[in-house]
Amino acid sequence: MSFQWPVDAADLFDERYPQMVNTGLPAPDVDAVRAAITEMWPDGPGGWVYEWSALAARYAGEGSHQLAALAYGWAKFPTLADDSKRGALRNQLEQYLLAAPDFGVDFQRRVLNVPYRGASTPVPVHVFAAPDLPADAPVLLASGGVDSWKMDMHGMFVLAAATTGVRVVAFDIAGTGESVVPMTADGGAEIVRGLIAEARTLGNGVVIHLGISMGGHYSARSGLAGEVDAAIVLGGPVEDAFSQDASMLQFGMDGIVGNALGFDHRPSTEQLVATIDTFSLRPLLDQDINAPMLVLNGADDVHVPQHDTLVFQGRRNTEVHLMPDTGHCATSKLPEAVGLMFSWLQGTLATVGVKASS
Repeated sequence: MSFQWPVDAADLFDERYPQMVNTGLPAPDVDAVRAAITEMWPDGPGGWVYEWSALAARYAGEGSHQLAALAYGWAKFPTLADDSKRGALRNQLEQYLLAAPDFGVDFQRRVLNVPYRGASTPVPVHVFAAPDLPADAPVLLASGGVDSWKMDMHGMFVLAAATTGVRVVAFDIAGTGESVVPMTADGGAEIVRGLIAEARTLGNGVVIHLGISMGGHYSARSGLAGEVDAAIVLGGPVEDAFSQDASMLQFGMDGIVGNALGFDHRPSTEQLVATIDTFSLRPLLDQDINAPMLVLNGADDVHVPQHDTLVFQGRRNTEVHLMPDTGHCATSKLPEAVGLMFSWLQGTLATVGVKASS
């Protein structure tokens, strides 16, 4: 199920430009596509999918498969609302797999079947490991959010595998990417629990959960519930973002979230608010069973209120950073944010590793 909705392509560029260039695309090429695009949905000259796909096809023809995968990733952005978007995702995966021999780390694509509502659901995952990584290394379970998925966040995940001594297992949260089920508070959490169980079999049993944006909602949940050994939350909505003012539904996010939730038509704000209210993590915030956690975001985030980061201040085993002069997921200061996350990860692994071997 999917639907189109009114989206201003210029607004998306205004908001997402730092993410486009900070995840690997050359700025002059992004600028050229930005100048060419006039509308979101028409699949022809001036249309979002058409112009991004033209750039991706150029990269592919030059043998630059990783750049092609990134560009096709923006072609299918922000959600799979129609056949042209779904086609862009297929092209992205094709180019991504062609690029795999040059990732610089060991790579494996697997499809895991995890429990889901009394049955199971397939979850494609990408596994990255440094070539000399021991078999008993810890696992970093990692995901992006509702519109930036595992292949889109590739650079960060590969860097983690290459530099931090973990095996990275990247996946798409429910309702996004290659997921075949809609995003729900309970169903999405059940899928994550199944992935955590699988991840514990892939190394020394230690699992750290990294979530970005809506993926950060799920890493906040698994960390607060003590389901993982540690959790990193980058820009995750946890409470106020799901409140009645619907603050997370700007810049086309109402349609992005509505598609992820499985609506087949544009829902009203009232329908969306009633649904996303079920995602509030207040019941877990009221408990004191959390694993070690790092929570960070940009202070100027237009989607996730500062409260959803600052609410973690003062919690046991929790470090909080609200980074100034940057927005959602600190994308304009992404190298600094990644440095904080990986430094914390390595320090925390020294502690949870003792637990694993005891």
